[in-house]
Amino acid sequence: MNTCAVVLAGCGRADGAEIQESVSIILHLSRLGVPYQCFAPDAPQAEVINHATGKVTPGGTRNMMVEAARIARGDILPLERLDPGAYSGVIFAGGFGVAKNLCTFAQGGDKGGASCDVLADVERVLKGFHAQKKPIGLCCIAPVLAARVLGTRKGGPGVKVTIGKDPVTAEAIATMGATHVPKGVTEAYTDEAQRVVTTPAYMFDAKPHEVYEGIGRMVEGVAAMLK
Repeated sequence: MNTCAVVLAGCGRADGAEIQESVSIILHLSRLGVPYQCFAPDAPQAEVINHATGKVTPGGTRNMMVEAARIARGDILPLERLDPGAYSGVIFAGGFGVAKNLCTFAQGGDKGGASCDVLADVERVLKGFHAQKKPIGLCCIAPVLAARVLGTRKGGPGVKVTIGKDPVTAEAIATMGATHVPKGVTEAYTDEAQRVVTTPAYMFDAKPHEVYEGIGRMVEGVAAMLK
């Protein structure tokens, strides 16, 4: 049962899953001989961005699972079908889709930042894997999901994660009741007690090969704990 679940939030760095991060996760799992299954919410994205201009497409709509299927080469399932009991671990790709679609971290006002809401299925998945002591990997901005769901302010035991060295996000993580550990782009941090492995990826203005290297260390950390 060593299959690892991979959770995507659409397709594209500005409104979905970061493609280079997502592909790096898949390539490193393949390199390590770890079977994987991709999942994404079968629901509309929060917004649609024209990646050529960086601007919001007024009235635009895209389904996260349909878009993520581009990355998964069509082999994808709805997130609601992800049963933590059926997989040995889970990895969340980064991208602004995490902060817009999987939670409301990027939203302004009372629902943004440390006060963000997390998609019900995302919270279920994180709590399910954590309760079964199965490894959880997260890259880029995705560690805020673990901070929000597993942080002490949510009744959990607390978790240590890294999103690099961004002070604003680190402060939000601390407010959630979690601990931020500064790391470089080619590094990963493993919270051995909570079995959570994180790496900064494109939280840095980094080169693709550096992001790939850091994600490799994160995937290796997850793979080492798979049962």
